[in-house]
Amino acid sequence: MDNLLDRSITRCEWNLNDELLTRYHDVEWGEPLHDDRMLFEFLALDGMQAGLSWNTILRKRENFRQAFDHFEIEVVAAYNEMKIQELLMNPGIVRNKAKIKAIIHNANRVIAVREEFGSLDHYLWGFVGGKTVQNCWQSLSQIPATSAISDAMSKDMVGRGFKFCGSTILYAFMQAAGMVNDHIESCFRYKELKNDH
Repeated sequence: MDNLLDRSITRCEWNLNDELLTRYHDVEWGEPLHDDRMLFEFLALDGMQAGLSWNTILRKRENFRQAFDHFEIEVVAAYNEMKIQELLMNPGIVRNKAKIKAIIHNANRVIAVREEFGSLDHYLWGFVGGKTVQNCWQSLSQIPATSAISDAMSKDMVGRGFKFCGSTILYAFMQAAGMVNDHIESCFRYKELKNDH
């Protein structure tokens, strides 16, 4: 996007001082996502973010992709103890054993969900009736950390054995994957995403 450094464009304030975050905000955040592999990647990275800033994860994103075989679900599901040790020695990612094991575990849960629902996309988007929830916030302070939908999604996913999928993590995931439009109304992306979808 050529307007990346255009300060006359109104954006959500959380990304204004960082080029990587601004690009993520302008191109990806809130764009409805329906690709199973990318949905799994976002779930994995949002789980990795727990206790850290999204900026930290975003800067390591390419390293995560390399380390986790581009989040190919079947490949990750088959990781063994030797692979876990390899990941724990990788300085380019967050070396948290519980989070690494959770990603592998969740890949197996995704396979089970796909067997039942046909796709991870169909399962996850079912919580919002297949279309983006259009919110209308005036400022960042109004945006919640969780919602009734993320609560319900978390309860269902925990019931299916998923790990690192609390309501706060899942609400951040919903925002990123475009299941909710949480750009503030004055942000140029709010109107684009509301009109396009």
